[in-house]
Amino acid sequence: MVLLITFACMTSCCMNRCEPFPTWPAFLLMLLAMVSSCKKNDSTVPAAPSGSVAFSVSHVVNGQPLKQNELIYTNAAGNPYLVTDLMYFISDITFYRNDGTRTMIKETKDVFFISENMPETKTILFTDKIPVGTYDSINFIFGISEEKNKSFRYVNPPESVMGWPVVLGGGYHYMMMNGKWKDTSGSEMPFNFHLGIGQLYKGSGYNVDSIYAFVQNCFTVSLPGSSFELADTEKLTFRLTMDLEQWFENPHIYDHNYWGGAIMQNQAAMQMAKENGWNVFSILKQ
Repeated sequence: MVLLITFACMTSCCMNRCEPFPTWPAFLLMLLAMVSSCKKNDSTVPAAPSGSVAFSVSHVVNGQPLKQNELIYTNAAGNPYLVTDLMYFISDITFYRNDGTRTMIKETKDVFFISENMPETKTILFTDKIPVGTYDSINFIFGISEEKNKSFRYVNPPESVMGWPVVLGGGYHYMMMNGKWKDTSGSEMPFNFHLGIGQLYKGSGYNVDSIYAFVQNCFTVSLPGSSFELADTEKLTFRLTMDLEQWFENPHIYDHNYWGGAIMQNQAAMQMAKENGWNVFSILKQ
């Protein structure tokens, strides 16, 4: 094509009696320079050195793997309890490097659903390329941030079953922990320890018509002891562990007998759970 265009230009110039076209040796040198320039422009930039990271998630009570549907646990308030279901979201997982830069997981997804009943959700393989270097810490949001927590974001299960009623703020549950506890009379009572968007009500009742504000109860989890080194092409796996008993004891003692079995419309109870969530998670490089 270059030859044809050049020939056409040469012919046009001749017909219009322009300056004489360069001699053939000079023309060949010009053509080689053009081809060489094209090759340089087509060259690809080498990929920056990077590695990859994965999470393996586990759930424990008192340091032992969670056993569902067994009334074998007692929380700090003295409530005997069992757990039937545990489902939740974590999002905006971020790695902080010691040079001040950070990398947030977002290439294919930025919100991750985890369920004790679905083992496949407890292994999270991030497709993002993580730059090599020394990292100081890892953190994430428990739940979903306000700008992302919108109703109908998910239309298919399992994520869709986490929907939070629109009249109560919409979006999705941050967590569903369902189970039973034995009350002061010895009866087994169901509890739904659910976290999501809270509501503030006028007066003393919980009539949805009296809601005057909503409260975002998602929170940032900073993982102690999460520093690490990442080399080029290295693949690291971290064990992310949730200690369920921590939801009920630090800094607040959570008593099912006081709060009852359902807290979706009780911001004071959800606030207590939120403040207890600061040390629920730990992480260890495998």
